[in-house]
Amino acid sequence: MRSKLNNSRLLIYSHDSFGLGHLRRCRTIAHALVDKYKGLSVLIMTGSPIIGRFDFKARVDFIRIPGVIKLHNGEYTSLGLHIDLADTMALRESIILNTSKVFKPDIFLVDKEPGGLKGEVISTLKYFKKTDTHCILGLRDIMDAPHLLKKEWQQKKVLPLLENYYDELWVYGPQEMGDPLQGLAIKPQVSAKTRYTGYLPRQLPEQTDTETINFPTKPYILVTPGGGGDGVEMVDWVMRAYESCAQLMPALFVLGPFMAATERNNFLQRAENLPHVTVITFSNHLEHLMAGSEAVVAMGGYNTFCEILSFDKAALILPRSQPRQEQLIRAQNAAAIGLLSMLDLASQRLTNDMVEGIKKLESQPKPSSQSLSKLLNGLDFVTVRFGELVGS
Repeated sequence: MRSKLNNSRLLIYSHDSFGLGHLRRCRTIAHALVDKYKGLSVLIMTGSPIIGRFDFKARVDFIRIPGVIKLHNGEYTSLGLHIDLADTMALRESIILNTSKVFKPDIFLVDKEPGGLKGEVISTLKYFKKTDTHCILGLRDIMDAPHLLKKEWQQKKVLPLLENYYDELWVYGPQEMGDPLQGLAIKPQVSAKTRYTGYLPRQLPEQTDTETINFPTKPYILVTPGGGGDGVEMVDWVMRAYESCAQLMPALFVLGPFMAATERNNFLQRAENLPHVTVITFSNHLEHLMAGSEAVVAMGGYNTFCEILSFDKAALILPRSQPRQEQLIRAQNAAAIGLLSMLDLASQRLTNDMVEGIKKLESQPKPSSQSLSKLLNGLDFVTVRFGELVGS
């Protein structure tokens, strides 16, 4: 076992079958750690079908496990292989376990799902129990409404995993924003190993050729639904505002790679008639596009929220409330302390409400008008704690 930082290894698991959030969070952590520890190697295991479209720093690599996708009825199916889901899950579990045995990480960091997708990580957690590897569960600041999370975790039998297999739980947010495990029957031993890191700040990637980024003419508002798979209602509402009012600040819409082709093409066609609107499907330079914007309209997932704080952008958040209430709760909490404004996607989505919401962004205070010093220290915590655990 390599316990010294000059020859350490981190293995990150991210089930990420649909969306960008988990993958982008893991990538941010990996990059911060290899910057801090020059002898560290990081391997990310993920089911994301687009991980290869992202740039990674030296000593960060990834393994793409066979993908699955969640259907509208809540069931999963194989994404790329024409085989039964059970066979796909068996492949994924085998790859995760055997990779873990060969890679021999000092720390195994699991993102969000304590047992992995459909329990695929449990066999690996049991294996590491017999080794010196530290197992850590990383959680968002907000997981879901307490009654919904309680039901989900009871079905997945999560609490015994927290008690028996994880050495620490890292909550990627400040305690002031709430307890993501509120309402659960958490034993004192789990509470004792829970640590609040603060939000994970974002920086502009180094050595990026900004000449290759298609920046729109400034000033502009960035409109982003994240991965886009559940962003149709949000994009439609914002685009209707631009169709009805030519006086709004120009907008750049980044639809996301997971938006269905029919809806994507519809938005592209509508934008052709709007001289103050630019629409693209995907950019792996979203941080630069956000940093260059005057303001942001977004759905309010964890990563987007961290970027809004990090780049100090006035923001209008349109949180989803189905199937999880995570975005809604985060937006409500943030709006209550003056970090952003919000409109509810579950409302009637009146065009005039969106027009007024966008207009107000021009005079809305930036997040820095509030105290951010205690909010954005997540990567400092993670790098220091990693060194403490591996170097001990």
